[in-house]
Amino acid sequence: MPLIPRPTYGRPGSSETPDDAAPLASEERIDASPAAEPDATSMSDGASNAAPPPAAPAGPAASTSGPVGSNGAANGTTSPSAAPAPRISIPSSGAARGSGPGGAPAGAMGGGTDRTASATVELRQRLHRTLIREIDQSALNSMPPEEAREFVEQAVRQLVDREVPAGRAGFRDRLQEQLVDDVLGLGPLEPLLRDNTISEIMVNGAKQVYVERAGKLYVAPAEFQDDAHVVHVIERILTPTGRTIDESNPLVDARLPDGSRVNAVIPPASITGPLLTIRKFVADRLTADDLVSMGSLSQQSSDILAAAVHAGLNIIVSGGTGSGKTTMLNVLSSWIPSDERIVTIEDPAELSLRQPHVVRLEARPNEHGGAIHQRDLLRNALRMRPDRIIVGEVRGAEAFDMLQAMNTGHDGSLSTVHANTPRDAVRRIENMVMMAGFDLPVRAIREQVASAIDVVLQVERMRDGTRRTVAVSEVVGMEEQTVTMQDLFLFEQRGVDEDGRIVGELKPTGLRPSFAERLESQGVRLPLAAELENGWAAG
Repeated sequence: MPLIPRPTYGRPGSSETPDDAAPLASEERIDASPAAEPDATSMSDGASNAAPPPAAPAGPAASTSGPVGSNGAANGTTSPSAAPAPRISIPSSGAARGSGPGGAPAGAMGGGTDRTASATVELRQRLHRTLIREIDQSALNSMPPEEAREFVEQAVRQLVDREVPAGRAGFRDRLQEQLVDDVLGLGPLEPLLRDNTISEIMVNGAKQVYVERAGKLYVAPAEFQDDAHVVHVIERILTPTGRTIDESNPLVDARLPDGSRVNAVIPPASITGPLLTIRKFVADRLTADDLVSMGSLSQQSSDILAAAVHAGLNIIVSGGTGSGKTTMLNVLSSWIPSDERIVTIEDPAELSLRQPHVVRLEARPNEHGGAIHQRDLLRNALRMRPDRIIVGEVRGAEAFDMLQAMNTGHDGSLSTVHANTPRDAVRRIENMVMMAGFDLPVRAIREQVASAIDVVLQVERMRDGTRRTVAVSEVVGMEEQTVTMQDLFLFEQRGVDEDGRIVGELKPTGLRPSFAERLESQGVRLPLAAELENGWAAG
């Protein structure tokens, strides 16, 4: 059986017409050609001031070129009593300057432009419903992605050729691309997802979409049909992940197949309407050399961090939302030797490690029979013979288990935390342990922190949109009731250039890290150039 049944409507002599095959509204039809041009296939974008089309002559059936009428007549005929089909001009990218009856501008007839846009939306919705009805979705899902896309593109071309009269090619091409995206992808978001210059997509209801480029926000030329369309796209994202969203569970985190992070909120939690945020995954993962060339790291700090990771120091990446913590965590993990077993714990999963021996665990919200928390996964990871444990982000009670793991022989652990400074990061981890309900003295918790964490890396999204490492700090130990730290590198801003970009660099403070001897005892030697440039040669 073919996936697209051969339609029995739309052919001369046929009177079969499914409900969705009817024209847009009461025998209206789409005419993609300018009204002034007698040739329906002309593609001129010039101004048009032609008179309205003549009425259909009385008497026997008159010929017409529109799609099937709502009275069920076959394409190419109208009944004697049928009124002539009004012409709706579909404008190109330029302004439409057609005229209505009596020579009045089209826009003066009670919103010609709005009527055209509404008709275009209705056409797209009707054709989409037809595709959904005619395509065998189960067979489509069983196809390889390339074959499925080729098949849908062919089906869409056939449908558009059948339902939309020949006219301006640009409109038909855009309509076909939108329909393919609606069937196979995420509708209006597909062009934004394909744009590699966009790092984040923010949907604020059906009619407002923002994107982030180079750290700055811009309004995107995209919109949804209505709020239900946004919810449909959200559900399409969630279906492969096994997660759900509804009024009783209006908040959800998920990811796209390429690893992009997704957050969705729907009413009643959102007053604005359905909200969708997608932080795109970079296919070409940034390397340490990339960060050095971009100014996010200096070569000296990169060498020190590579040595620290290789020697098994425990490192925390601290920063605000969107500051580049996950990117930095991926860079740090790239220095882990390839012969070690790595267990990652995330909520949701978004790390991209290139080592051959990686085991990935992911937390689950309270759905489908119970939640799986990061703390549960962390405790289980200790039984999986890990050489390294990487926690995507520490948010709660798992902080205590992470400290325990770091202090019981699982060196080289990596994680991230939301905080504004390295010292704030240490305090936050301390507070998370206390808020988890553990009846421990403050000093005991701080001793755990001071013993477990070796280095805190602070990243920041700056005013110009760039993401930089602003501090590399070492946890030295305890002095009475205080966790002591020292800064090894600090970002020094020199000014702002003519384009508004912050000028500065990550510079060493000249303090020799106390873990230098530990690195040497593990066979890791700091580069001599790094020691000289940082003023450590004298010891």
